[in-house]
Amino acid sequence: MNLRITHDSSNVNWNLVPDILKEVGMGYFDAEIHKRAFDNSYSVVFVYDEDKLVGFGRVLSDGAYQAGIYDVAVIPEYQGKGIGKMIIENIIESIPQCNFILYAAIGKERFYESLGFKKMKTGMALFKNAELMQLKGFTE
Repeated sequence: MNLRITHDSSNVNWNLVPDILKEVGMGYFDAEIHKRAFDNSYSVVFVYDEDKLVGFGRVLSDGAYQAGIYDVAVIPEYQGKGIGKMIIENIIESIPQCNFILYAAIGKERFYESLGFKKMKTGMALFKNAELMQLKGFTE
């Protein structure tokens, strides 16, 4: 592996992003929506093996004390190689003064716990497309 990390979304093949999210069982939208979401994020991380996009993640933040991590995904054949950890560490390093929350994909809770994340006692959401979010496993 020849991994390369970038914090720039200008040369991303956006058609791959929803494909990767779908492949790992996460919520996804049209490529243009993901491009807008990443472009409007506080910080982004993309990991490539040579020129192949193998993982990514992004964070929304006020830059002062709160941040939310979203869309962390690593293609299956690269999982278990430390790439997800690299993505999270890069995000945290970009705003180390902040508290972080995130959605964990079903079955990935232990991965995030190994990085110091803890389950929250409370959490609520208002989803504009409740049916879609239920299908993706975010609601009961």
